[in-house]
Amino acid sequence: MKRIILAVIALAVIAAGVWFFLLRTSGVPVYTAMVVATHPHDPTAFTEGLFFKDGALYESTGEAGTSFIRKVDPATGKVLQQVDLPAPYFGEGIVAFGDKLYQLTWKDQTGFTYSLKDMMLGDTFAYQGEGWGMTQNGKNIIMSNGSDELRFLDPKTMQPVSTLKVTANGCPVQQLNELEWIDGEIWANIWQTNLVARIDPASGKVTSFLDVSALGPKTSDPDVVPNGIAYDAASKRVMVTGKHWPQLFEVRQGAAVSNNADAAKLTNCGG
Repeated sequence: MKRIILAVIALAVIAAGVWFFLLRTSGVPVYTAMVVATHPHDPTAFTEGLFFKDGALYESTGEAGTSFIRKVDPATGKVLQQVDLPAPYFGEGIVAFGDKLYQLTWKDQTGFTYSLKDMMLGDTFAYQGEGWGMTQNGKNIIMSNGSDELRFLDPKTMQPVSTLKVTANGCPVQQLNELEWIDGEIWANIWQTNLVARIDPASGKVTSFLDVSALGPKTSDPDVVPNGIAYDAASKRVMVTGKHWPQLFEVRQGAAVSNNADAAKLTNCGG
């Protein structure tokens, strides 16, 4: 009996050691998100898309029957313009390209275009699978669908011209959500984690993670998660928020993190 107990203890120690090793050796660096400034954010907004353009913040929200796109003053949170998305559509990511604003829906395989000038509804477009996040690199619109794959779309036809598989330490990174193009990189929220992935668009490799776990409300509500990245290229400001978060955070890369459970899970797929 004593041998059995000792064996169980030994196995527990080994398992704990392996887990600690995984936590410390994710293979991809993780950094804290250092808060530079905070701005108000509507806590009722189920944020799905976010981008910054010409001094204003554009945000899209989800939930069937209450989805909308709005233009907001980022300093005050004041709504400058809003367009509601009719039921049964569940709004998802948005992006500006040229003089248009593009919006995805979750499961309807239907997207909408709007005039960026006055947010008047324009044409619709179709796509395969689910719609999650959007951004653009000046040539293509980039779309996520909740998998490890990003699609690069022709803005004229909204048809895929190429795809990119995203990996971290050789492991597929699933549940890529809201996207932002920042100085030649793709930044992506990863659903059900507190991490933002910084992705090399040439290789699909995650070069680092930004840990935003210290931001946002402390709650057990599974819907209140980080989602929303916006970049003000003129002032080099990165802003992040989340679903039902009462604040929008201006952040920059902080100190390195030596152990992160989310990163360990994402970067250790070898069993």
